[in-house]
Amino acid sequence: MEGDVKKAIVPIAGLGTRFLPLSTVLPKELWPLADIPAIQYIIEEIKDSGIQEIILVVSPEKKIILDYFNISSGRAKATNRAKIEKILRERKNDNFLQALKTFQESLDSISFSCVIQKKPHGDGDAVLQAVKLVGEEPCAVLFGDDIVDDKTPCVAQLFKVFKTCQKPVIALYQLPKEKLSSYGIVKVEKIASRLYKIKQIIEKPSIEEAPSDLAIVGKYILTPEVFGYLKKIAPDKSGEVRLSGVFDKMIEDGKIIYGYEFEGKWLECGNKLDWLKSNLYFSLKHPRYGEELRNFLKEIL
Repeated sequence: MEGDVKKAIVPIAGLGTRFLPLSTVLPKELWPLADIPAIQYIIEEIKDSGIQEIILVVSPEKKIILDYFNISSGRAKATNRAKIEKILRERKNDNFLQALKTFQESLDSISFSCVIQKKPHGDGDAVLQAVKLVGEEPCAVLFGDDIVDDKTPCVAQLFKVFKTCQKPVIALYQLPKEKLSSYGIVKVEKIASRLYKIKQIIEKPSIEEAPSDLAIVGKYILTPEVFGYLKKIAPDKSGEVRLSGVFDKMIEDGKIIYGYEFEGKWLECGNKLDWLKSNLYFSLKHPRYGEELRNFLKEIL
């Protein structure tokens, strides 16, 4: 059916410098939020949005993420997993065995593929690495640092807009003025409730220069036209290809790009403090551990 989004790109090849020294051995995408890693929230959002084909863009150093999702092959990995399961069966740890089984079953309907971004040359370059696997069709793009908590997955909300407009759609979130200088902020024309036509993107503006209070969140629906611009655009002064530069060029050429102020809470994981806040948020909401953790906080605060 026209307008269907069947594939999602997940760029996770960043260096993780804000998470040093631990990120030298464990990619930040595998750091837990409550009892599952951050990247799993992204995968579940994609799956819950009805998308079953996921393209991971990773660096050579992050192949452990493929092991977590049982994507990469290899006798050693398979042997290790079988060894763990055997030990659990011998110890009659049925709960742990069931947890492993449930996790694996949650991935059964998903088709994973992977491409390597050898060097971090920007978010646009990361997306470009996956274009050959997408083909001439629209796709979702979700970055690993941005998680949205809502009953309706954020990408599903963007998808609903895309089905109507058939143009690129960018996720937007309203921020207080004091935070605007840390984000890409959009100049917009309001079209309907929560829906905007994007006129300009300004990276990290001062409070006085900010054209609105709407920040770009790392979730998009992209069209083949965007990929065409990605292939042609030159790197910026820092040598990186950025999606914001592509969008600005498209707007300059008269192309239409929409922004949607999604419903839900935006939780960031791009630095240690944001990760700590997000971890606390999901831990306190956890159906099994949340109540005890809230009681513990009352004891120590």
